[in-house]
Amino acid sequence: MDAVDITLGTPALEVENLTVLRSGKIILKDIDFKINKGEFVALVGPNGSGKSTLMLSVLGVLKAQEGSIKIYGSRPMSRKLNGKIGWVSQAAANLPKEIKITVRELVSLGVVNATNLFSLNIKDRNNDIGNAIKMVGLEEEQHTDISRLSGGQRQRAVIARALASNAEFIMLDEPLVGIDRDARNSLLKLLDILCHKENKTILMVSHDLTAMRQTAHRIIYLEEGIRYDGISEDFPDFSTLAGLRGIEHVHDHDLLKTVQKGEED
Repeated sequence: MDAVDITLGTPALEVENLTVLRSGKIILKDIDFKINKGEFVALVGPNGSGKSTLMLSVLGVLKAQEGSIKIYGSRPMSRKLNGKIGWVSQAAANLPKEIKITVRELVSLGVVNATNLFSLNIKDRNNDIGNAIKMVGLEEEQHTDISRLSGGQRQRAVIARALASNAEFIMLDEPLVGIDRDARNSLLKLLDILCHKENKTILMVSHDLTAMRQTAHRIIYLEEGIRYDGISEDFPDFSTLAGLRGIEHVHDHDLLKTVQKGEED
């Protein structure tokens, strides 16, 4: 079987006319966008806007009622994609405390897939694990139990697990939740390096608009459809965004100014 074609001319992800229902309700309708190789794209929007539904559809967990999804030209769940997609769920770094596993052991779980189950030799396996750990900067902690790491370090460890398969396309769901400012900045810098130096493609769900405007190459704002898709620097301010969302002012500005003036007097 031929390997999936990953070239500069092939979009990492193509979503066309996508409509997805859950429990009989339309969650996504007529969604169209492409992500090119090496892009860092942030997927943002309010709760219930369909972000998780879109991610699960790309992974092939949810099936589309209409439209199509192609990853490097192949459909989700295709064998050609084995090891090429790295998925980091929101709960991935929150391992139960009773589970005792080192960073290296955790990362090693990402190496084996259906394609290489019986062919991957020990040397290649160890090289892939070591390279993934090095990419996320956890060499000194590789033999440390996951439970002893900070939240930011645990996020790096689960990203390394995704990288250990030599994944080209990395999908992350809210990796900034529950980590402090320094860890957040460090993690965002890591993701930027993975794009620019390792030529990875990243699709990341986040509620942190400020961080995404500073980090992602592009932002897709999702709410009953795509309300914005463009470079991060041009993402609309809150007033313009409210207009895009169809949210109207509830206050009479002239009346509000009169009330505020009266309070000052």
